[in-house]
Amino acid sequence: MGIHVLLASSALKTVSVTGLWLIPLLLGAFTYHNYNSYDPEAKVLDKEPRREYDFIVVGGGSAGAVVANRLTEISNWNVLLLETGPDENEITDVPSLAGYLQLTKLDWQYKTEPTQYACLGFKKQRCSWPRGKVLGGSSVLNYMIYVRGNRLDFDQWESFGNPGWSYEEVLPYFIKSEDNRNPYLAHSKYHGRGGYLTVQEAPWRTPLVAAFVESGVEIGYENRDINGEIQTGFMIAQGTIRRGSRCSTAKAFLRPVRTRKNLDVSLNSQATRVLINPLTRKAYGVEYFKKGVKRVVYARKEVILSAGAINSPQLLMLSGIGPKDHLKEVGIRVLKDLPVGQNLQDHVGVGGLTFLVDKPVAIVQNRFQAFPVTMNYVVNERGPMTTLGGLEGIAFVNTKYANKSGLWPDIQFHMAPASFSSDNGQIVRKILGLTDEVYDTVYKPIANKDAWTIMPLLLRPNTRGYVRLKTSNPFDYPVMNPRYHEDQLDVNRLVEGIKIALQVANGTPFKQFGSRLYTKPLPNCKQHEFMSDAYIECQVRTISMTIYHQSGTAKMGPSWDPEAVVDPRLRVHGIEGLRVIDASIMPTIVSGNTNAAVIMIGEKGSDMIKQDWLNR
Repeated sequence: MGIHVLLASSALKTVSVTGLWLIPLLLGAFTYHNYNSYDPEAKVLDKEPRREYDFIVVGGGSAGAVVANRLTEISNWNVLLLETGPDENEITDVPSLAGYLQLTKLDWQYKTEPTQYACLGFKKQRCSWPRGKVLGGSSVLNYMIYVRGNRLDFDQWESFGNPGWSYEEVLPYFIKSEDNRNPYLAHSKYHGRGGYLTVQEAPWRTPLVAAFVESGVEIGYENRDINGEIQTGFMIAQGTIRRGSRCSTAKAFLRPVRTRKNLDVSLNSQATRVLINPLTRKAYGVEYFKKGVKRVVYARKEVILSAGAINSPQLLMLSGIGPKDHLKEVGIRVLKDLPVGQNLQDHVGVGGLTFLVDKPVAIVQNRFQAFPVTMNYVVNERGPMTTLGGLEGIAFVNTKYANKSGLWPDIQFHMAPASFSSDNGQIVRKILGLTDEVYDTVYKPIANKDAWTIMPLLLRPNTRGYVRLKTSNPFDYPVMNPRYHEDQLDVNRLVEGIKIALQVANGTPFKQFGSRLYTKPLPNCKQHEFMSDAYIECQVRTISMTIYHQSGTAKMGPSWDPEAVVDPRLRVHGIEGLRVIDASIMPTIVSGNTNAAVIMIGEKGSDMIKQDWLNR
């Protein structure tokens, strides 16, 4: 997820204060990048849907864009892609501006239910859940980190009764998508070249990330490609960027095929229900709203839900597929009793672990001047605006609770050369929803000071949350409760993760910067000895941060699995002509940032559809 620090925050601040003088510079950047970036000539056209299609894909995000691309490779199939949001814009292309996209019309702006176990440092004890409401989905809002997950994740999926989902069988789909432009991976058998999705290191970085990797080596971890043979280790982050600009799935998979005659994309079109014949249990269309008008479109072959781990289960339940007691409670006729919305998983991290440095090497908003920073981006495709939302380093480490093999780490680190207050309190505190007490007491005193942070996150939580309908109104946001930290072992793992993070921060490579732990205690934790286990647990529960990785709410599994919603070919159990292809289908969350795995699911799911229909 990153630390939300935006290297061009001073630039965007100038836009908001003095008008639009910077926008032509940004537009110049996209014209300069031509098709590879935000070129208005390469925009995906918003079309009026016809009455009927072979396939209707609901959701143009990380998976849906892939599915729409791959299905339209079959020239005699026609496909409609329905997307609730608009197309990308000038700002979405700039990697460093990731956080500025939150709390805008491109973001669903979800909030979790209040809890006594987590999110205690946020307003009303609710965590913010940004989700993409735009063509490209959350790949437009995320921090672009490219992590596939651990090979043992996928082998476990197969062991649950899902043939075809082992690591060896999904690896070709990761490789198929990828155009990896890192020279040191040019001959790796684990990476692809020439695919739609560009993967690179950011061309700009601070010296702090080198110290982070070197310190990891000093405490016994390898500097390695964490997407290769072994995941455990430290590396400079790879991201879904192309020549210094964001490579969303809309840019990667939709713009290149926007002129295909058999692909229609309808933007600003919110699906509200899948149409299912109650007698035959066959999906035959989608009800949606566009420009305030309810419309219907029909599918000859299949409806594919790729709306994400919140909206896909919401649509299933609105359509009569879900837990029967819950559907009856909200007044929806039950067509199929399935555990939709259960099994919700997310990666929850611990924010706010801050280290001060004496040298001017971190991200500090006042240090970056708008004009030269922007021109460096426009002309050279380099500079601070190319950073992955302010995130530079990635690591996978083992706590004492981890798998004894050492090959299935239980904690991931995100390293950022900044703090919550590096933007002088303008954006980060708002998008996180930090309380004034927490921000003013702890972070305001170090505003605009050089600092860096490690954010540990829990890779495989024991807790399972849920998504439920609030009402039968499709425009009412669903109820989302991840049940963060209700299992004490989840908390214990993160406590140990912070201890390892402190070992890294105390390493020799950081001494050249005068790096030291910032020791201002959180106001609700000050009764505990600073950095004791009790204090760290309090911090874990106070600054509980989502990493945007909600998944699992339409679990994949065989018919004998009582928790399964879709079968191993992603078909909804008991309903003909309906699949789910997105993060919802993960039986267990992958160990790492989920975007790459969701793209893989899109690739594999598309192939399954082709096999099922072309082999008839």
